[in-house]
Amino acid sequence: MMDVNGESTVKILQRPFYARPTILVAVDLLGKILFHNTPKGVVTGKIVEVEAYLGERDPACHAFNRKARRAKIFFGTPGIAYIFINYGIHSCLNAITEKPNIAGCVLIRALEPIGGIPMMKENRGVDDLLSITNGPGKLTQALGVSFNQNGVDLTQGDLLILDNEDYFNIVVTSRIGISKAEKEPLRFAIHGNQFVSPQNRAITTFLKGSPEMVKNAFDNGTLKVTLNHKNLSTRLATYTKGG
Repeated sequence: MMDVNGESTVKILQRPFYARPTILVAVDLLGKILFHNTPKGVVTGKIVEVEAYLGERDPACHAFNRKARRAKIFFGTPGIAYIFINYGIHSCLNAITEKPNIAGCVLIRALEPIGGIPMMKENRGVDDLLSITNGPGKLTQALGVSFNQNGVDLTQGDLLILDNEDYFNIVVTSRIGISKAEKEPLRFAIHGNQFVSPQNRAITTFLKGSPEMVKNAFDNGTLKVTLNHKNLSTRLATYTKGG
């Protein structure tokens, strides 16, 4: 994208964006643009659904067992892609969050296709637009993201997340497809967007509102994470008030 002077208006999310409490990063990733420059061309999609995973105190997070080999990436640089294989088949893309030595990540669960849609359909072998990126494994296949990109820097290179100004309400629910800490209010989706994951009767809906309303709800205790996550609300308050 270019402005009237022919200069690029694209803004890549930088390290400080990711080096914040995971819940805040998750909320703020909604509406941003996932960009992948592939050998076949560029594909892009708007992030419409995410889940937060809160490190060592979250039994559903891969950093829960800090000694596990795959946990190492969580304690390094924020803004790095963590990609794991689910059920031995599907690549799932996460963004590492928090400051170094504090574990956390955000799983990108669904996209609204924007650019390179014919390529996405070809990659997926599916023609239905609503079905090509409405799940974490689907979106990586559609965009050509693979496990080989585990550990790449999301602030530079071919796989990026771009800033984007958008206006929407968010629905906060429990997470999907996990068996531990499954009732926590840690899934966030753009309310009413047709590209989110298919409806799941097992989820619990906690809140619908603007991004700021959601952040304030965690800050003031309206929304509570029951994990033993030390100083979670305090750290959220620091960031939501600009400290």
